[in-house]
Amino acid sequence: MQEDLPEDYRPSESEPYMSPMQLAYFRRKLLQWRDELLDESEETIRNLRNEEWREPDPNDRASRESDASLELRTRDRYRKLIGKIDAALRRIDDGSYGYCDETGEPIGLARLEARPIATLTVEAQERHERDERR
Repeated sequence: MQEDLPEDYRPSESEPYMSPMQLAYFRRKLLQWRDELLDESEETIRNLRNEEWREPDPNDRASRESDASLELRTRDRYRKLIGKIDAALRRIDDGSYGYCDETGEPIGLARLEARPIATLTVEAQERHERDERR
C-alpha cells in the first residue's frame, strides 16, 4: 500500500480514522524520520572519528570535548527517539496506532501529524503531566 501512496497525500478528517492510506502515510513519515536520525548519528560518528583530539591549548581542547559531549547527548536522545519510532511502527502493524494507550480514544490527526510517536490524547497527556507534578 505504501508504494501506492501519493507523495502529496495528507490525512483528512473526511476519511475513516486510521484508514489504510492514513496508516501508510504515518508509516512513511515515521520511517523517513528514523532514517534522518540514523543518518545524523552516522555523521556524528564520522565527525568524532575524524576529529583531531590532540589540541595543545587546554581551552581549545576543553571546548572540543564539550562540543563532543553535547553532540553525544543529542545522539543519545535520538537513540531513545528511534526506540519510540520503532514502537510506533509496531503499533501500526498491530492495529493500535492512533489510539490512546489510556482511554482507547482516537489521538487525532493533528496531534499525530505534530508528534507521530504520540501514545496519548492531548487530554490524557495533560492529566499525566499534572499527576507527575504532584
